[in-house]
Amino acid sequence: MGHWFSRNIVEPGKLPMLLALTSFVLTFLVTRTVTRLIRAGKGPFRNVSSGGLHIHHVVPGVVLTILGGFGAVASDRHGVGAAVFAVVFGIGAGLVLDEFALILHLDDVYWTDEGRKSVEVVVLTAALVLLALSGFSPLGVNDVTAEERQDRTAFILTIALNFLIVLVALVKGKVRMAVFGTLVPFVAIIGAVRLARPGSWWSRRLYGRRHRARARSRIRAYRHDKRWTKVRRRLQDLIGGFQERVPGRGSTPS
Repeated sequence: MGHWFSRNIVEPGKLPMLLALTSFVLTFLVTRTVTRLIRAGKGPFRNVSSGGLHIHHVVPGVVLTILGGFGAVASDRHGVGAAVFAVVFGIGAGLVLDEFALILHLDDVYWTDEGRKSVEVVVLTAALVLLALSGFSPLGVNDVTAEERQDRTAFILTIALNFLIVLVALVKGKVRMAVFGTLVPFVAIIGAVRLARPGSWWSRRLYGRRHRARARSRIRAYRHDKRWTKVRRRLQDLIGGFQERVPGRGSTPS
């Protein structure tokens, strides 16, 4: 195990990324636990305020993210400095993305349905970093062989084709598929060949006169959402603690 860790993580310079991912996930989980305790009135934790101003934990998160990011840029991928700044960055990113919905809506939506977006973004971010840590590169460059790398035409065509597929999936409203497609080669082709989601750029521009395609896309989107929304909400409830309903906004703990 130690040999595998050294060969696959330490030597390629992936240790800072692993530390950043670990601190990111742990910070999010700890933060959610603390906020749930504050919300329930249990434990020694309380909201942070200064002069009557409620300070959300996104504020120290931004500071730590900036410090860790600039420190990581100035450091090498090996050494103690890189590891320390990676942990700082991971902690800051965890605090920031835990309140992603607040930044998006510019409102205190932590415990509302809109606040579920924070959990979704955190899970998506962790999954993407884990893929990158596993060796997947943007737009599938890692899947090009040494011989293909020497042939610049094949190399460029591989990147351009996958980029085009990702772009089509994105304008069709398949955002998650497009994001994963940037790391896992040609995964986005699933979203690219299927009907666009209602309200997407593709649907508005190309389904205007295609009534059957527009109707089929709406039915398919409805069936997909009906099938997976409950599963996604249960996962968000488990991770984010949305089981209990809040009577109103403005009670976000930090």
